[in-house]
Amino acid sequence: MMLNVLIVDDEISHAQGLVHFIEWEELGFAPPWTAESGEEAVDILQDLEVDVLISDVSMPGMTGIELAAEARRIHPHIQILMISGYNEFEFVQDAIHVGAQAYVLKPLKTEEVTARLQSFRTVIEMRREVVEQTRELEKKVSGSEKLLKERFVGDLIADSIPIGELLASWEGLLRLPEPDLGYQLIVLGLDRNLISGMEAKQRMLLGSGFKKTAEIGFSQDDSIWLAQTSPDEFVALQAHPSPAARAKVEKQFQFIQSIMREQYKATVTIGCSREGVAWEDAPLMYREIRFSMAKARLIADGQIVRYNDAESGDFTAYRVHDEFVPELIKRLEAGDLDQVAEYMNRVKEALLVTENASFSSAQALGMSFLGELIRHWKWRNELDGETHILMWRRMLDCGNASQMADLLVDYVQRHMATEQKAHMNQQHNLMRRVALFIEERLHEHWTVKQLADKFNLNVSYLSVLFKREMGRTISEFVQDTRIGRAKKLLQDPNIKVYEVADQVGIQTTAYFTYLFKKLVGVTPQEYRDYGYSLDDA
Repeated sequence: MMLNVLIVDDEISHAQGLVHFIEWEELGFAPPWTAESGEEAVDILQDLEVDVLISDVSMPGMTGIELAAEARRIHPHIQILMISGYNEFEFVQDAIHVGAQAYVLKPLKTEEVTARLQSFRTVIEMRREVVEQTRELEKKVSGSEKLLKERFVGDLIADSIPIGELLASWEGLLRLPEPDLGYQLIVLGLDRNLISGMEAKQRMLLGSGFKKTAEIGFSQDDSIWLAQTSPDEFVALQAHPSPAARAKVEKQFQFIQSIMREQYKATVTIGCSREGVAWEDAPLMYREIRFSMAKARLIADGQIVRYNDAESGDFTAYRVHDEFVPELIKRLEAGDLDQVAEYMNRVKEALLVTENASFSSAQALGMSFLGELIRHWKWRNELDGETHILMWRRMLDCGNASQMADLLVDYVQRHMATEQKAHMNQQHNLMRRVALFIEERLHEHWTVKQLADKFNLNVSYLSVLFKREMGRTISEFVQDTRIGRAKKLLQDPNIKVYEVADQVGIQTTAYFTYLFKKLVGVTPQEYRDYGYSLDDA
């Protein structure tokens, strides 16, 4: 398929030179269209499908930079090659900022333009291939009920997407069971101590055999949705598990275990969760039964394990130490108030659920959670001893799980507010130092990388933090500061325009004029003659 090119240059002889001296057909391009102005080019872009735009950077009226920005708006994936003179490089920096992928310098060399076109064609073809393969994958996924069921179960237990959003995303793809009629999770796991010493080939054969055995074992039961979560684990969702349906499925457990033992000399531990009545229960049910399976393996491999409510205390203690506190600390350190609040709601739900068994269990959970937080913050020297004692007393005075949850939420929020205030002050002062450093060296040309190295920061972190604190990117701040200083200098008639450009760190008068007009609305000379008041700059 031939690709389409548009060449734009106010000197039509330059455009025609490219038309005649490039071997377009050999490169896979149709004969190019040409335009003599940015305005004419926009009309072509709106009417035709253009793959590549080649434009001179400096043109009267609409510049090549403005054209590049408009071209990207009309055709988001268009490839753009800018042509510039040696003294127009700063224009090219702006062009790349608005979406140009490459530039070539005048006088043009045919081989250099050809190389850029070949590169563009490769990118375009790769993008089209990705789009085509994505479409094919969408067709396969939409047509494979087995694959859809497996992905749904994987999404459900992963707990990485809010349940409302998850169910909305699956609407129309699958007819989901009604969770309020009940469901259980069945986890099948190869016992790791038997495979730890295996060679790669043996592990691959074992994994393949495990997959086939699990699929065959449940192939006759339409109520089972099977998902492979790792090479040595499968999770099955059984919808509406009546006693008879449970008994039928459990007969297959022995079949799966015996096949794996006889054919592959491997044992499989199988766990059956408690019954769930809402999809929100699934991630916790999955973690509960895996915890029970891990405990069972301490005694012997190859067991059939059923979740027992009597284990809820052990599981809760495990969650506090290994899940609740580490996850909360991670979100606290990320500084995201919404994520912290959302996670504290989970802690509150866990307390309320635990209270259904007994208040003493809920109190133990609350005290354990508080203890882990205090231990972490004490280690970081962020809380004093009196605060610890006060929190213990307030926790002991709580009469129900809801009061304990509210106390913990308040405790975390107060800590985070204090931390965030100190952190924001620190960030604000640091960014003011960076801004002052830029202002004092405005005539120099510091890159973001050099600034980041100077202040011992990561480049991305510096860019994000500067934008958040100053309301502008570093590039925008430099431009605005240069123009602000230029406006002040232009009020002195003894300073030439080119001297103003040099003093504010802009290398060419042409680019200074372009940038000044872009940001102020008039040229530097117009501004000097009649465009400013004494309050400017």
